[in-house]
Amino acid sequence: MGVVREEYSFDSWTITTSKSHILPSKCPVPDECAAGTLCDLCVYSKELELPHFPEMVFPQNKLKIQHTSGFNIEFNALDALKQVVVGKMPLKVACSEEWKLARVGTGFTEKHIHPFDWTFSTEYSGTVSGNHIVQKCSDEIDLEKLKVREEILFFKEVILFEDELHDNGIAISSVKFRVMPSGFFLLNRFFLRVDGVLVRVIDTRLHYEIENKYVLRERAFREGRFSDIKHASVAVSNDPTEYMHLIPLKYLITDKLILSS
Repeated sequence: MGVVREEYSFDSWTITTSKSHILPSKCPVPDECAAGTLCDLCVYSKELELPHFPEMVFPQNKLKIQHTSGFNIEFNALDALKQVVVGKMPLKVACSEEWKLARVGTGFTEKHIHPFDWTFSTEYSGTVSGNHIVQKCSDEIDLEKLKVREEILFFKEVILFEDELHDNGIAISSVKFRVMPSGFFLLNRFFLRVDGVLVRVIDTRLHYEIENKYVLRERAFREGRFSDIKHASVAVSNDPTEYMHLIPLKYLITDKLILSS
């Protein structure tokens, strides 16, 4: 499967998406990589300190938003995984030992498996570049306003990476984006469920309204222990929205990405 690209223009914006296959487990072109033209796997191995990657990484899956002023924001798996903690294991549960045992057959030994956050939790909120000013604010995205029925001019969902944590839950990073006549809305979400232990939802939301010269950005971190939700109607689900009202909000940060001329 090659890379499938799409482009959509709206107001002063250009949205580009790309989708392709998962990261291979072995280098497909060792001779080319030895000569300096690196494949996706070798790029990831060079750029990341992780001793192991998620089960499914989509290196060519990207969503990029560009403004005519020169402002850009892109979402991709490589930059998301760069924010995974390496050097310590923030969450230690029984299945971490199973994780280690499962890697024995791959050639890893105990000395090769350095401590790292094997849940692949990332607070990635996009790769921002170009002309813009970040201004702190107290405004919050009006989610009720976004529920008002509007025509959807363009919609895309892009999966960046996913891992089933050796059948002990799920960790998934994804981006959803939609354009309406009034503007656009983006949700970049990391969802983690470690069965019997905790649920974590880390969101970045972007909302642009055509009458504004800025993008409102909201970053939220929610986390709750399974012991606190075990009596709820939802105990195990792959749908993060099922947990949103059950787990506490740890922080909420809002700011404006002001478009500079």
